[in-house]
Amino acid sequence: MSLEKPRPRTRRTSIESEEERAWIGFYRRVGHDPAIATEVMTQLESDPEMKRTHLALYLCCKESLRRHKARQARDQRIGQFARWLCHGMFVQPWQSLLAGLHRGSDLAVECLPEAAEEPAVAQVRRLAREAEFATARTAFKQQAS
Repeated sequence: MSLEKPRPRTRRTSIESEEERAWIGFYRRVGHDPAIATEVMTQLESDPEMKRTHLALYLCCKESLRRHKARQARDQRIGQFARWLCHGMFVQPWQSLLAGLHRGSDLAVECLPEAAEEPAVAQVRRLAREAEFATARTAFKQQAS
């Protein structure tokens, strides 16, 4: 047996045990929720004694916020890449196709064969050969002179 007296255990009040249970809950939740981490960190920064007492919790909060910020930056890069990829796969080819069709119509018109003569001139010659129009034409010329 030792000669020293065993230290008497101090009985915790229910408030102290609930307080400790709340701090343990904060330790668990700050890693998953950046809003809680921000609130706890603000509280700890406002009271230097609490910050010294719960330094590990303060560091967990800082780590949680750092991971959240890194996650947001990564999500932003992924979103930017996805927008770039969709633009390159869907929007850009469609715009190129429309521009090509617009320029292609001008090219198609230029590829058409040249008309040897105006179609109206050929029609006038054909009608001039017919007897009815030939007599009408000579009558018109005689009236004009």
